[in-house]
Amino acid sequence: MNDDLRNIVLGLVAAGISAAMGWFARTYLWRRTLRRKQRFFGLPTHSDCLLVVNRSAGGGDWTVARRDVFALLELSALIKDCGAHARIVAHDTAEQGFGYRTEFCVGGPVSNQRMAAHLRSLLPGIEVNTDSGPGPERGAFRVGGESYRWERGAVEHVIVARLTTGPTDRPVFLSSGQHSIANQAAVRYLARNHAKLARSYGDDTFCLLLKVVNSRAYGPDVVELVSDVTREATSPPLPA
Repeated sequence: MNDDLRNIVLGLVAAGISAAMGWFARTYLWRRTLRRKQRFFGLPTHSDCLLVVNRSAGGGDWTVARRDVFALLELSALIKDCGAHARIVAHDTAEQGFGYRTEFCVGGPVSNQRMAAHLRSLLPGIEVNTDSGPGPERGAFRVGGESYRWERGAVEHVIVARLTTGPTDRPVFLSSGQHSIANQAAVRYLARNHAKLARSYGDDTFCLLLKVVNSRAYGPDVVELVSDVTREATSPPLPA
């Protein structure tokens, strides 16, 4: 074998080794990222989870608001990425406990009875004004002595939370907004920032208050983190 042929063979071997190492590295990183995502959402491969849907105001039990449908579609894509399976249930038919399987509950306490139960049981420090009459406090959140009002199309707040009751329990994710567009914004925030949230909180409970800015112009895309209200939300409410 002359020098030129030997150099060609060595070059091909080196290229093959480099390609194989690159493929193994990418596969390892992809699998590690997937495992972290599955761990955060409590969605191992082939596991089952619940999507608990609300009803549109004034509609039937299965009349879901358009923006909530968009939120469910984004959650479905996230669940599929984890290799899990979703089962959609109406808010007033999900008569079971939590912790057995991952649950995503979408909607405010007025249109979603299960959300109202979760807020009372798991986040007692959050008060939601559920009055149907007009007024500046309609739909307002009260957390830690602070009130967060709803200005439709300008400022809409939403609670996004990951809740667990034990180290081996599957998490419950809540997206409870002052408007359905805020629910979609919370789901999108969760999907985009799950890696950062996992680094910050690990497998622990957290509750964040988000603000959707100028949804009339920007839809659910412009979201600001108002505060981490985990301690306030999981504590008994302060006296008025």
